[in-house]
Amino acid sequence: MSESATTEPATGTGSKAQRPAAPGDFWKLWTGQSISLLGDSFMVVALPLFAVSVLHLSAAQAALTPFALNAPFLILSLPAGALIDRRRRRAVMLACDVTQAAVFGLIALAAWLHQLSFVLLMLLLVISGCALVFFQVAYTTYLPSLISDPDELHRGNSRLYLSESASKTLGPVAAGPLVAFFGPLATIALNAGSFLLSFGAITAIRHREPEPEAAPAERVGMVREIREGLSFVLRHPWLEPVLSAGAVYVFFLSVLEASLVLYLHYTWGMSTGEIGLVLGLAGLGYPVGSLLSKRIMDGIGTSRALILSLVVNILGCAAMPVFGSVGWTAGLIVGGILQGFANAVFGPISLTLRQTVTPPGLLGRVNSVQRFLLWGMVPLGSLAASAMISLAGLAGALWMGGIGTALSLPALARRRVRRGWSTPAEAPA
Repeated sequence: MSESATTEPATGTGSKAQRPAAPGDFWKLWTGQSISLLGDSFMVVALPLFAVSVLHLSAAQAALTPFALNAPFLILSLPAGALIDRRRRRAVMLACDVTQAAVFGLIALAAWLHQLSFVLLMLLLVISGCALVFFQVAYTTYLPSLISDPDELHRGNSRLYLSESASKTLGPVAAGPLVAFFGPLATIALNAGSFLLSFGAITAIRHREPEPEAAPAERVGMVREIREGLSFVLRHPWLEPVLSAGAVYVFFLSVLEASLVLYLHYTWGMSTGEIGLVLGLAGLGYPVGSLLSKRIMDGIGTSRALILSLVVNILGCAAMPVFGSVGWTAGLIVGGILQGFANAVFGPISLTLRQTVTPPGLLGRVNSVQRFLLWGMVPLGSLAASAMISLAGLAGALWMGGIGTALSLPALARRRVRRGWSTPAEAPA
C-alpha cells in the first residue's frame, strides 16, 4: 500500500511530546473503567427485567430503557468533544462518575419507596446518559496522554477491550443470580456503587495533563470547532468508512440486543439466572478477540483485519435469530461467541487507528464524532426495536437486528479500504 495520506494512516499523536505518566497510572485507569463496565454490564439483564417486574411495563416499553440511557449521544456527543478539548479529561471523568453514582442511587431509592414512575425512570436514565457521553469521550481522549507510543497504545486499547469483554462475560453471569436472589432493585444499587469504585481508582492516578492549549484568536466558537472535527472524519479515507460501517452495524445490533433478553424471557420462558448464563457464555469470545487483536492486525494487515472481523461479526449476529427460532441454545451461544470475538478484534484496531491518525488538538472532537455516529445509533435502534416488537413481535425484532447487520459490510469494504487488501503487512503508522 502506498504511504500517501489517501491509503495509509499517518501518525497524529507524535506531533507533540507527551510527558510520561507515573508508574501504574494506566492500571489505575484500567481498573476504574473495568469496575464501571462490570456494573454497566449488569444492566443488560437487570434494566429490562427491572422495568417489567418493578414498574410492570410491557415488553415494548421495557425496550425503550436503552433509548433513554443512550439518547444524549445524539444531542451531546459533538459539543462534548469541543468542550473536552478545552479541559483536562481526568476531571471530567471524575465528575461523570459521581453523577452516574447519584443517578442510579436515586433510581434504587425511588423504587424502594415506591415513588418511581416510568417518566421519572426515563428522566434519570437520560441524566445518566449525559454523564456517560462526557465520560466516554474524555476517556478515549485521555489514554494517549498516558501512552504515546502507537504499539503500546494499541496494547493499551486491547487491554481496555479485554476489560469490556470480561465484563460482558462476567456481568450477565453475575447479574442473573443477583437479580434472582436480591431482585432487580439491588442490582441497580450495586451499579451505583461501581461508579464510586471507579471514581476512587481514577482519583488515584498521579499523572496530570498539561493545561489545554488556548484557542486561536480567530476561532469563532463551538460550532466551528464541531465542524472541524466532522470535516476531518468525513474527509479521511480510513475513518469515514470505518465509522460509517460502525454506525450501520450498531443500529441493527441495538435492535438485536434490545429484544434478545425479552425474547429469552417471554418466548423461551427462561429464568433470570438462565438468561444471565446464556449471555455470559455468549460473551466468551470477547477476551479471546481482545488478546489476539494486535496479532491479527500485524499478521494480515489493517484492511484485511477490519473487513474479515466484520464478516465474522455479521455471521455471529445472523446466527442468533436463526438458532433462536428453532430453540437451540447452544447455537445461540455460538453465534454470540463469534460476534464477541470479531467485535473485540475490530474494536481496538479501529480505536488505535483513530487515535494515531488524529492530531492531538482534534482528538476530543474526533472521538465525539465517533460517539455521535455509533453510540447515537443505540437509542435509534432501541426505538426501532420497540416499534418492531409492537408490529411483528419479539421474533420479528430479533430477525431485523441479526440480519440487518450485514448492511454494514458495503459501508466498509469500499475501494479506499480494499486497497490495503494486497499488502498483508500494512498496519497503521
